[in-house]
Amino acid sequence: MIVAERLSWVLKLRRGHKLNMEVFFQQFSNGLAIGGIYALIALGYTMVYGVLRLINFAHGDLFTSGAFLGYTFLVSLALGQSAGTVGAILLVVLLVMGVAAFLGYVLERCAYRPLRRSNRLNAVVSAIGASIVIQNSIMLIYGPQVLVFPAGMKPNVIVEIFGLNFPLMRFFLFGASVMLMLGLYFFINRTRLGTAIRAVAIDQDASRLMGIDVSQIISLMFMIGAALGGAAGVMVGVYYGQITFTMGWIYGLKAFTAAIMGGIGNIPGAMLGGMLLGMVESMAAAYISAGWKDAITFLVLIVILICRPTGLLGERVAEKI
Repeated sequence: MIVAERLSWVLKLRRGHKLNMEVFFQQFSNGLAIGGIYALIALGYTMVYGVLRLINFAHGDLFTSGAFLGYTFLVSLALGQSAGTVGAILLVVLLVMGVAAFLGYVLERCAYRPLRRSNRLNAVVSAIGASIVIQNSIMLIYGPQVLVFPAGMKPNVIVEIFGLNFPLMRFFLFGASVMLMLGLYFFINRTRLGTAIRAVAIDQDASRLMGIDVSQIISLMFMIGAALGGAAGVMVGVYYGQITFTMGWIYGLKAFTAAIMGGIGNIPGAMLGGMLLGMVESMAAAYISAGWKDAITFLVLIVILICRPTGLLGERVAEKI
């Protein structure tokens, strides 16, 4: 009798251990997927800040535009039925990145370039105004209701790894995010145009003397950031299955938090901050409380800034006088 009770206790302990490990790895994979999305959005903030020392407060709404454009291409134009689910998502991501890049270019020309030599406060007010215009334009075009993606738009393939089942969509989102981030990192650090971007970020006046078109580089930064944000918008819509015209506010705030965590103006820092933010949020929701995950996330941000005021990968830069 005693042996049977001990054996039952051991079996329950093993089942509980396996269940805890499964919860951990499920949340870990979810954190990677969400973190990749945050990192893509954060890159838009950090690139514009790296060149202009200005926060693009309309970036979250460009992300929302990407989500709604993805819905239009997948549902209204029925690309998902003609190209297959995975092929359609890849095609739509490319299309949305192109349209979002154009929107980023228009935003820079209309809201930022006329105020480039004025007080920074004017540019901030212009950015907030542009954010309101974009958000309300989306509401007028699509309506204030929540739009739901068809169930067939999200691949429900399950993969088994070490005896645990994971949705393939999480790895797809993480892989796509990493590929885009690595592509951007290679472009910035290994190409002639990337060298010009880094030069403009260091000193605009010296860059002009070297023959670099600074205005063109700044426009390119807005276009790249908007394209990455648009891709993230499509990913969020496909992953969660629903979108709303106000979603840019919360995602923009969290991505901005990720950029600060990693070091604002630092591209690898934005990648690291996004991944860290997604992981902290996912684990906090699983092991503490879903209602407290945002508070815990910002608590982690406060701790990081107390220990490293410039962010995890940020560097102290001497101000020019």
